[in-house]
Formats: sequence, C-alpha cells, structure tokens
Amino acid sequence: MSTSYADAAGLPVSDPTPVVSYSPIVLDVPGRPVPLEIKVSAPVTGTDLPVILLSHGHGRTNFLSSLRGYGPLADFWTAHGFVVVQPTHLDSTVLGLREQDLPDAPIFWRDRALDMHFILDHLDEVLAPVPGLAGRVDTEKVAAAGHSLGGGTVSLLLGMQVLDPNDPREKDLSDSRIKAGVVIGAPGIGDEHLATWAAENYPMMKYIDFGQMQGTALVIAGDEDLNPNFSDRLSYRWDAYTYSPGGNKTLLTFHGAQHLFGGISGYDAVETSDENPERVAALRALVWAYLRSQLFSGDKSWDTAVKALHAREKPLATVETK
Repeated sequence: MSTSYADAAGLPVSDPTPVVSYSPIVLDVPGRPVPLEIKVSAPVTGTDLPVILLSHGHGRTNFLSSLRGYGPLADFWTAHGFVVVQPTHLDSTVLGLREQDLPDAPIFWRDRALDMHFILDHLDEVLAPVPGLAGRVDTEKVAAAGHSLGGGTVSLLLGMQVLDPNDPREKDLSDSRIKAGVVIGAPGIGDEHLATWAAENYPMMKYIDFGQMQGTALVIAGDEDLNPNFSDRLSYRWDAYTYSPGGNKTLLTFHGAQHLFGGISGYDAVETSDENPERVAALRALVWAYLRSQLFSGDKSWDTAVKALHAREKPLATVETK
C-alpha cells in the first residue's frame, strides 16, 4: 500500500497503474428515445477486477453531465483497480432532451435507474469491446456511485422509492446486484423545507422516501452544501443516511464542502464553488477504501483509511455509522 500518493491526500491506497478507456459503447434499449452510450475505463493490469457504475449529476454544463464527466473520480478509481462504467443518462445536456415532451423530463429520474438495470443485464456485452479486458473482471463484485441526481439514482438502486400516489408505475427500482452504493450530495426528502422551486420544477422530489433503502451505502455530504432552490435545511443532502434503515449505513461529512466537494465533476470545472484539490483527493481515496472493504471479504482498507483520516491534525471529514 502507498501512503504518500498525493492524489489520495496522503491516505493509504494501492499504487496506481496505467488505464485504458473505451467509448462510446452504444446499446439500443427498447423504448429509450436514443441509444444508451457508455464509457468503460479499466486498469491495464490485474485480475478479478471489481466494477463501479458511476452516475453523473444533472448539472448545467454541456459535457460533465455525461459519460465524459467526473474524471477526477473515474480516473482515480480506475488507476487503483476498479473498472468504471459511465453511462450518459437521458437528462444529459448533450442529448437535448430536457425540454422535450417526454415522460419524467427534464431529469428522467426513473430512466436513470433503468439505464443501470440494463447495463447490469448486459454487463458482459458492455465490457467485451474494451481491449485486453476479457476474463479480468469479477462481474459479481459490482458497486454504484453517483453525485447529486446521480446520488439519487444510486439511492433508487439501493431501495429508495418515489411514492407519488398519481404514478401507477412500479415503485421498487432496487437491484440486488449492486453490493454497495456511494451516494454523494443527493436529493433528500420533500418535507416542509422543500423549496417551491424544486417542487414545481422537479415534482418527484416531493415524494422521495428512504424507508425501504435496505442496500449498503456510504452517504457523502458537505457541511456547507446548502442550495435554497432545493431546501433551506442543511441536513437535506444527507437524508439518505438519516431516514434509511440502519445496520449497513455510513455517513462521511466533509468540512467546508459545498455541492461539488472541491471539484469532483471535472478537472478545473468552472461550476465548482469550493475548489479544493485536497478534498477531491480525500473523497475519492475514501470511496476507494470503502468499496474495497465492502466488495472483498476481510479487506481492511476502510478501517485503515478512517484511522488515517482521524489522525490528521485537522481532519477533512468525520465518519458516522448506524
């Protein structure tokens, strides 16, 4: 294990390896208005590689909300032994569908979860085109991670439901093939603090319910991530932890972090309001450690990382479990 790798904020991680990325992998999905495009990134060495499905945020930029975004996370996780699968969801700005008269536009919250189901159903087909990857992936070790609306997508895969009484569609979009999820800065419940703007523009947010979110999750929040367009309650962004069943939930709260956690959505992303490379490095290293320990029996990466985090003179974040 390396303890000095700068891109991990000094937290212990494995030594990095070169990576290969392949895109777009294009799948025709029945009933989807456009094909599903995917980017797969993988380390060039190693076997029994685990998989992370990475769900982008809704965002306002043209390319960060697509398979092209979240390089600071995807590149790091790939260099340290994960195969990272990044779909372009229907709400991506590059597709131009947000203003179309389509069900669930502009955020296509339900379709995002269905994208992930389809990828899992066809995971061998998704991975097959990547040069040199055949036979090196453990498709039983699959995690999901997502930021903002992408965090909501991961929450759905873990059992969160949208209980709209006027929506007759199936409420349970969970998927047991996801062994662990990472929910970063996701939408919370629609209580009395939910802003009128959010309720009018994204009405599904009025009906978010975490009561059935049984899946194992690391919920990541920023203690300065407050957007009055969504809620005037600071704890809104960690509701996936507060209101979900206990026994397998962990809350990681970053001090001084706003919604982009220092810049996780893209390298030098102009939308970052709290630019902090050290915070980005710590977040991705801690996620790496958490998922290693969830997917590999007996792996102590998470315990080691948390000890290193708490040993810092000025901790970047705090950890809570239930």
